Amino acid sequence: MKKTHTSRVAVVTGGSAGLGRALVRELADRGWDVAVIARGADGLAGAVADIEKRGRRGFSVSADVADAEAIDKAASAIEKELGPIDVWVNDAMAGVFGEFLEVSPADYQRATEVNYLGFVNGTRAALSRMVPRDHGQVIQVGSALAHRGIPLQSAYCGAKHAIKGFTESVVTELGHRGSKVRVSEVDMPALNTIQFNWVKSLLPHHPQPVPPIFQPEVGARVVADVAERPRKRTWVATSTVATIVGNRVASRALDWYLARTGVDGQQAPDLKEPMLPNNLYEPTPGDHGAHGAFDDEAHAIAPQVWLHRRRRFIYAGAMAAAAVAMSTLATRKVASSR
Repeated sequence: MKKTHTSRVAVVTGGSAGLGRALVRELADRGWDVAVIARGADGLAGAVADIEKRGRRGFSVSADVADAEAIDKAASAIEKELGPIDVWVNDAMAGVFGEFLEVSPADYQRATEVNYLGFVNGTRAALSRMVPRDHGQVIQVGSALAHRGIPLQSAYCGAKHAIKGFTESVVTELGHRGSKVRVSEVDMPALNTIQFNWVKSLLPHHPQPVPPIFQPEVGARVVADVAERPRKRTWVATSTVATIVGNRVASRALDWYLARTGVDGQQAPDLKEPMLPNNLYEPTPGDHGAHGAFDDEAHAIAPQVWLHRRRRFIYAGAMAAAAVAMSTLATRKVASSR
């Protein structure tokens, strides 16, 4: 099929599972054609099936985001199949849970290559095509942990901090060019994804997200909103806002608090679900969808996000109410003066 002038094309790295999988579905529901880049064949096939069930064109490329050449070739294949890329979402990740001194240098390097350089490689592949056209958007899926490090995830936290600085640099360079291409960041709270079932873990108990936990669809809706209405930076959920702002005003207090609660708070000793083979170096077999093992605890709605998505209606309603109140007050004053 050839791309029509009304088609919108999105790329999602890491779109075979977790937040990426939820996003693939959300974008297809909104009428986007979606290409998925990931390593595992089963998850890729499932993601494309999800897209096509929703009446949109789906395309998949098996590639490791840490391989810059492979990602550039993937971008070329996608544009040949679906047409020019309008939005590129960097979301792929692979991690290791454990104290810094217990994580091997090789594992640390691999996690950094995927979680940081994977975003760099995706951004380069996207911008090298978008900038000459002066059209398009890159969305970096970030985290509250891009602003505040926590124990047991130093490689991930370091990568997210690096992405933030990298993105700020790229934004200024695009501004210097006068480019219309946008680069956005969307920082997530803890999400109930399969990541916590297949992360490489050195912990004695099953790893878990730091509560409060939200379903991946909460984040997916916000990323899709940003794809359609670009914003430079978006914080998802009150917990993300509290983490970022709290670290700015009380960093030492958070050091103290996390030193005492952060290790146990990221483990679920009562969870009996077995861990899957980890995906740090090789993809985990199977199609695992969007959700992880914490459906019972995860929130399907974030009030802050709900209010933000309806802010125009809320603002219009408030203005209308104010106008009615002022009109009523003015009428009473006129009546009382007679």
